[in-house]
Amino acid sequence: MMFELPVRVYYEDTDAGGVVYHANYLKFFERSRTEFLRDLGFEQDQLLATKLAFVVRHCELDFLKPARFNDQLLVSTAILKLKRASMVFEQQIVCQQGNLLCKANVVVVSVDIEHMKPIAIPENILKELKSVC
Repeated sequence: MMFELPVRVYYEDTDAGGVVYHANYLKFFERSRTEFLRDLGFEQDQLLATKLAFVVRHCELDFLKPARFNDQLLVSTAILKLKRASMVFEQQIVCQQGNLLCKANVVVVSVDIEHMKPIAIPENILKELKSVC
C-alpha cells in the first residue's frame, strides 16, 4: 500500500533562489511517515506515552529535480521491509506534473525512549503494518 500526502512548498521551505532547501525534503518525508501511522490509527504522542518511539537510523536520499516555491507536491510512503524491531520505508516526492523530484529509503527503528535501545514493535502495531506491506 502506498500512502500519499499532499504538501505545498512555502517560502520558508526554500533557499534564496526559491528552490526547496535540501534538508526540507527530510521534513516532508517525516510528515508523510507520521501521517501514514496516523492513518493506521497510531498517534505519535500516544506511542511516546507508552515509552515507545520510532527513530530514524539510516537515510538514503536521491535528489533528482528541484521543487520550487508554491509547488504542490505529493509525498508517497510505503513499507519496503518490515522486521521485528525495524522497518524500511520507500518514499518519493513528485510534483503536480508527475515528475519524480526526490526519493528516499529510510530505516526506522522501534526504541524504548527511556533507554534508547531497540525493542520489538508492539504486536498490535506490527499487525497493522503487515496488513499494508
